[in-house]
Amino acid sequence: MFFLVTLSCIVLAQAQYYKNIHHHPQPYTFAYSVRDHHSEQHRHETGNGHGAVVGSYGFTDARGIARQVNYIADHAGFRAHVDTNEPGTANQNPAAVPVTCNRPLAHGEFVPLHIHPTGVFQ
Repeated sequence: MFFLVTLSCIVLAQAQYYKNIHHHPQPYTFAYSVRDHHSEQHRHETGNGHGAVVGSYGFTDARGIARQVNYIADHAGFRAHVDTNEPGTANQNPAAVPVTCNRPLAHGEFVPLHIHPTGVFQ
């Protein structure tokens, strides 16, 4: 009986050993773009596997309002630049993020989006 208890303790002690697995850097790139009759949105991002990421995302709505954000995230922190023509924006730098309003505003009549509920997808 003593031998069985001792053997069980040794087996349990060995079962608790975890091997430290070091994963090599895995660079990646992904992107998507979605466009319909009223709007467009997109995103693109590239990472080098060592913590540095460069990317952009943006949209254009049915009224022609657009926003493009280009960003870098690395050892120096997150830095973004916003380019937009949204009403109420001006060239400014809130929270150390440059915002450039240089696109002409879309002129014309407001085009409402018509959304119709379709139910729950299964």
